[in-house]
Amino acid sequence: MAFVAVLQDDIVAVARYDRLVDGASAEVAFVVADAHQGRGLGTLLLECLAAYARAQGITQFVAETLTHNRRMLDVFHAAGFRDVRQSEHGVVTVTMEIIQTVESLAAVEERGWTAAVRSVRRLLRPRSVAVVGAGRDGGIGRAILDNVIAGGFQGPVYPVNPRSAQVAGLVAYPSVGDIDGDVDLAVLAVPARDVLQVVDDCATKGVRDLVIVTSGFGEMGDAGAAMERTVVEHAHRGGMRIVGPNCIGIVNTAAAVRLNATFIDSPPEPGHVAFASQSGALGIAMLEWSRGAGIGVSSFVSMGNKVDVSSNDLIRYWDQDSDTDVILLYLESFGNPRDFARIAPRVARHKPIVAVKAGRSAAGGRAAASHTASLATPDTAVDALFHQAGVIRVDDLRQLFEVGTLLATQPLPRGPRVGVVGNAGGAGILAADALDAARLTIPEFGPRLAETLRGAAPLVAGVSNPVDLGAGAGADAYRTALTAIAASGEVDALIAIHAPVRTVDTGAVAKAIASASASADIPVIATFLAMQEPPVPHADGRTVPSFAFVEPAAEALAAVVGYARWRERPPGVLPVLDGINADAARAVVASALDGHPDGCWMDADAAEALLHAYGIATAPSRLVGSASAAARAASEIGIPVALKVASGSIVHKTDVGGVQLGLRTAAEVRDAYAAMAQRLGGSMHSAIVQHMVPGGVELIIGVVQDPLFGPLIMFGSGGTAVEVFGDRAFRILPLTDVDAHELVESIRGAPLLHGHRGAPPVDIAAVEDALLRVAQLAADIPEVAEMDLNPVISSPSGAVVVDAKVRVMPWQDRPWLSVRHLRRAEPQHQQEPSVPRAQAEEHRS
Repeated sequence: MAFVAVLQDDIVAVARYDRLVDGASAEVAFVVADAHQGRGLGTLLLECLAAYARAQGITQFVAETLTHNRRMLDVFHAAGFRDVRQSEHGVVTVTMEIIQTVESLAAVEERGWTAAVRSVRRLLRPRSVAVVGAGRDGGIGRAILDNVIAGGFQGPVYPVNPRSAQVAGLVAYPSVGDIDGDVDLAVLAVPARDVLQVVDDCATKGVRDLVIVTSGFGEMGDAGAAMERTVVEHAHRGGMRIVGPNCIGIVNTAAAVRLNATFIDSPPEPGHVAFASQSGALGIAMLEWSRGAGIGVSSFVSMGNKVDVSSNDLIRYWDQDSDTDVILLYLESFGNPRDFARIAPRVARHKPIVAVKAGRSAAGGRAAASHTASLATPDTAVDALFHQAGVIRVDDLRQLFEVGTLLATQPLPRGPRVGVVGNAGGAGILAADALDAARLTIPEFGPRLAETLRGAAPLVAGVSNPVDLGAGAGADAYRTALTAIAASGEVDALIAIHAPVRTVDTGAVAKAIASASASADIPVIATFLAMQEPPVPHADGRTVPSFAFVEPAAEALAAVVGYARWRERPPGVLPVLDGINADAARAVVASALDGHPDGCWMDADAAEALLHAYGIATAPSRLVGSASAAARAASEIGIPVALKVASGSIVHKTDVGGVQLGLRTAAEVRDAYAAMAQRLGGSMHSAIVQHMVPGGVELIIGVVQDPLFGPLIMFGSGGTAVEVFGDRAFRILPLTDVDAHELVESIRGAPLLHGHRGAPPVDIAAVEDALLRVAQLAADIPEVAEMDLNPVISSPSGAVVVDAKVRVMPWQDRPWLSVRHLRRAEPQHQQEPSVPRAQAEEHRS
């Protein structure tokens, strides 16, 4: 097998392997063109080759190189694989175990991170810009050119127009190839039919990156999507990355760049909030809001059809961008949600990410046989992903703006305690209700603070929390009360409410709120009731978020409190679980799939064997094929027992009378089997006799495969009415010990696990262990399409699976990497090629 790297139709690097006689190892070789050494191509190709080889059952690579070729040896080491080296007669033989390790995965992740940052930095900080399609008398291209010029871009600007010698006072060029200087960024505003030719011209010229604002591609249907794919292929062959197509452009307000390559009417002010939008119109709305709210922008990218540069790339870049403090996203789709799941938590630990994900209600639903699949709505995976990644999910653009403003202007709250100060008692009560609904607390103030507040407003209506300053309260009363509460240490955030009255200067109140906020180390929010354009309090460099109603103010604050709480939690670890036999589990799955190319529901005994391979406890049971055998099994297992039909084709056994519980004699078991066989007829080939597990709390643990996100793990209150109550929560993989603990505590039935009305608490550790084992099984055995463990009986003595339903399907995908484009990695030392023994002498000659 060979992988090649192609640049402008030339192969610039090759990595290949030849399988050796033993079948489990292969000899590997690399060659990289001299002009492209030191760019990390050898390392990247090794990753791809190793991933593909693993899918073919190869576990080891062998390579030979010269002793002095340290650079080639460094490539092997940098890949993170474990290696053994032997030297003889000036030749080093390297043997590498290409199994994935923590080190190899970390090395891949770090190189991908570095490459993405470099490529986006190059895109957002170009040294020169060409605008292709800049007309003399208007149009989108001309609007973009005017914005680039008016924004004060710090490098040369080249209009490209084949019919004009001059545009906007600048020399115009017939084509990109005719431009005298180098071009870092080309913005394409030409008809869709001309885009491919311009892309090829840019590749020939050596343009580094493209922004394609032109529409008429993937958003128009299959023909447009096919043209879009061709454009991407040509751009990548030319070493260029693409923003768009069908976008409004990009912005970078940094003083050293000052790039506004968009066709928006008014440029954003410089600041510290970064935007990425998959919708051009909503991107314009975001920029308009930022100006109205007094929030500056560090950079903005309209991703459009998102054929190349994605939110994952941008988040990596903004992570290290010193000009960016807050990241806002509008997303309609995920390019690679598994990458997002790795990237976002790393960034969110120190920079908040707020996201609107459109498409909560997918049209139509799928028919699902298992409880888990029926409860996994199309939006379930997104919620789970954002929750685990620390991303603040909001429902709409209004909330995106409000939460973004709060994060950009105020410190993070240290806890959920909120103080409320206002001049309207009813509004204070509404605020308290809204805060309580958002699971925030409104603490009672201590006597010393109450006395201070009473002195600040002698005619005060009440000094309890919420504080009613009275309708006539002016700026001084607000300033004194807010400052005292903020300094008291009794709250973690403040909401100031003002109902405008004729006798009070609302502007002065706004300044007083801003003044109190500037001296506080907790967040302060203002609410100017029912004002269509509430003032934006600002003082001493601190802007206070301003709302027209108390409910959205409480929602925004609750979102930020939740994020602050997430940042404080430990990241968790993937525990090493004992008693796992993945090979045995794969054998069970392979046997179940034998003769079922489209997949099947496992029989009960196979499902039980699969669970046992992962150390998951099940109730003692026997598979029986007759009434007499059922009676004998009951005597051996121990009365009382349950009798359950064992056919994999019957998923909901209770619905068809396929379950009999509490059978206390062998005779009862015999009669129950005979009656069940008569009732079910040919669908009952066998049954399970299972010992009745002593009472406990019924839970459900499940797995369902999402086509984009991979396995989802479900946990909730179990039993036959699981869909009715809907008490469940989902998480994506990987599942850490902290994730498992939070999952158990997240359901409404969690108090039952800790003991309720005198009942003893269950073994929480056993429940969490079962979750972690199911998650490991789902990660290791992708053929598991659905799994229902319901009920799982949890008690003080452990957690036992009483009923298991597992659907398996052939796994067609192969986990080898695809190279979407060449990326400039961190510079590496140049390397000499390593080649198989049989070609060594020929290569040297």
